[in-house]
Amino acid sequence: MDTNWNWLQDTGNGMDSGTAATAGTGNVGLAEIACARGFPASCLARIGRAFDLKPAEPQTAATIPGLAEPLTSREQQVLRLLAVGRANRDIAAELVVTLDTVKRHVTHILAKLGAVNRTEAVARARELNLIP
Repeated sequence: MDTNWNWLQDTGNGMDSGTAATAGTGNVGLAEIACARGFPASCLARIGRAFDLKPAEPQTAATIPGLAEPLTSREQQVLRLLAVGRANRDIAAELVVTLDTVKRHVTHILAKLGAVNRTEAVARARELNLIP
């Protein structure tokens, strides 16, 4: 079973990473939440071993040198549509999302690529070979 408990990431409840280490899962967020809710760390470790759970692989920008943070798959889709000159409304219709969602994706793309506008983002993405 290749299950990652990503939905239980760190909630910032102030517990230290030593507590998580005792749970044996390698997933700090899961152990912190479980312990905060009174779930014994030893039980969490047994569950982790029973299901052969592995900690989530962290996404890193190292996969794309020069990129501060990796683009999500949806951001990559939006970027490809930006590159062919689509307007936000057209992107929203094609991806079946709201216009506000597209605007949010564009904002994230600009920030991650260090661009100030759509044209610069597309140019930077081409430099990084993110799009043809």
